[in-house]
Amino acid sequence: MEECISVFDMLKIGVGPSSSHTLGPWRGAERFLAELDNEQLLDKTTKVVVNLYGSLSLTGKGHATDLAVMLGLSGQDPEYIPIENIDLIIQSINKTKQLNLNQQKIIAFDATTDIVFNKEFLPFHANGFSFTAHTEVREYTSTFYSIGGGFVVKEERSNAKEKLQFKCAFPYMIDNAVQLLEYTTVENKSISEIVYENEKSMRTEEKINSELLRVWHTMLECMYIGCHSEGILPGGLNVRRRAFDMHQNLIGLANYNNPQEWLECIRHTEVKFRQILKWVSCFALAVNEVNAALGRVVTAPTNGSAGVIPAVLMYYLCIENHNAGEKEIKQFLLVAGEIGSLFKQGATISAAMGGCQAEIGVSSAMAAAALCELMGGTPEQVLMAAEIAMEHHLGLTCDPIAGLVQIPCIERNTMGAIKAINAAELALETDAKNAKVPLDKVISTMWQTAKDMNTKYKETSEGGLAVSVNMADC
Repeated sequence: MEECISVFDMLKIGVGPSSSHTLGPWRGAERFLAELDNEQLLDKTTKVVVNLYGSLSLTGKGHATDLAVMLGLSGQDPEYIPIENIDLIIQSINKTKQLNLNQQKIIAFDATTDIVFNKEFLPFHANGFSFTAHTEVREYTSTFYSIGGGFVVKEERSNAKEKLQFKCAFPYMIDNAVQLLEYTTVENKSISEIVYENEKSMRTEEKINSELLRVWHTMLECMYIGCHSEGILPGGLNVRRRAFDMHQNLIGLANYNNPQEWLECIRHTEVKFRQILKWVSCFALAVNEVNAALGRVVTAPTNGSAGVIPAVLMYYLCIENHNAGEKEIKQFLLVAGEIGSLFKQGATISAAMGGCQAEIGVSSAMAAAALCELMGGTPEQVLMAAEIAMEHHLGLTCDPIAGLVQIPCIERNTMGAIKAINAAELALETDAKNAKVPLDKVISTMWQTAKDMNTKYKETSEGGLAVSVNMADC
């Protein structure tokens, strides 16, 4: 079966703070272990050296890339590892100078010397990394590339330097927005219905529904944790969590015991007009503060932009439609995932390749389209909503201070969420026949902008706020 981009490829569950710099290298380490096992070298390995290149090296410390590869080599799964175990595992490795390789064999490992930060870029992709296993019989090296959203590829993948061409065996093969729109017209289906049929070719309906709800429950729990956590975020910037205070000021005295009860409590809270933007911002802040603290989030389509989609979905559930339930939640996620895949195929979702337009811009487009369909938009209006959202993120650079997914990343999620809602509203008030800019044109423009953008504005911390603001000033 040829490769297809599933909704669950665009909405992955993992650990923060970065899908390309944390989740990708973590998954790469898992693949390296599988290769060692296939080569019958795992039990013969005595030492592993990790080399990080380009953006992974320049912002790797701030993005916890070093921690991710250690956890991956230890055989931990980012989707299921108890968050409280992360510090314990890392502390044990650093203290004992030993690593339990794939939970099967103890080897010597000193992170200060066995993880090498190389500032040069590999020609294939900005996020290159390699593992070298020293074994009793030979040396084995494997190189990977983290291309955004937790996707990891090998160099033999054709066209990956420019953009990956994903071929699909779905019943509805979709390479661009025009094809997607044609299917909705011919089949007389909504975008979410077309996407659902594609997903059915890969898994059962029961599995689709359960996995979509698992994604949603992870998002909800993440917002809940963020709204109920105080303190300073790790990393040295001394960024204080803001979602807690904002949430307290909005919800006041309320009784609930878990995320679901919390959601129902908010839905029954009287929200004044001027509070709507505060609630949306609170939800987005909560997610990305959890992400910055190495919490569990859903890449949507990346960790750095993980707050936009849950914030906009919560807006719909808590402001627009108090009667909405699982049906609408699944519909929202299906549309969002499909729009994300269009950007994945036609441009990039990697900030190291395209700047923050590839993260916040894409997430805003995904959320705008999903919200538009839920609010009764036609397929033409849904695509228009995605286009409007991205159009007003074009050229957005990625310049994290100290390489941390905190400033300006956390606040940018609130902006992306607000723009998504605005874009959906504009699309709903517009006759699609009067649309001047097709979504496919915006996607190609975004990719051209990405290629033209100076490298220092692509997640290197060598330009913009990253050099204008001193850590000492923070």
